[in-house]
Amino acid sequence: MQPLGIHHVALNVSDVAEGVAFYTGVLGGTLRQDRPEFGVEGAWIDLGTAQVHLLQAPVPRNLGQHLAIRVADLDSVVAELRAVGVDVADPVPSGTGRQTFIDDPAGNAVELHQVGASTA
Repeated sequence: MQPLGIHHVALNVSDVAEGVAFYTGVLGGTLRQDRPEFGVEGAWIDLGTAQVHLLQAPVPRNLGQHLAIRVADLDSVVAELRAVGVDVADPVPSGTGRQTFIDDPAGNAVELHQVGASTA
């Protein structure tokens, strides 16, 4: 097997509309219109080259699971999120990059990651 990349990550959310508003309005994703009917409320959202699939279902307890979104300029993203009231910690070094975390409205952890960012 030779993986080409991540196609999507599926997340349980307590309120799909609230999740769509967060992943599109706050994180800049684009709501897809091609999601088939699966018998459970949900939504598909493009985030860069990958998708987030939201499913209305009980949200599991956070034990460290998260999705990571790669950004070009973490400091400007943090400032932008803070300007709209999102609680976000100062970025910290992570390997050769930097990262910080936020929670979506359902409590799912979302890492914001800048690759190759100065750690000084």
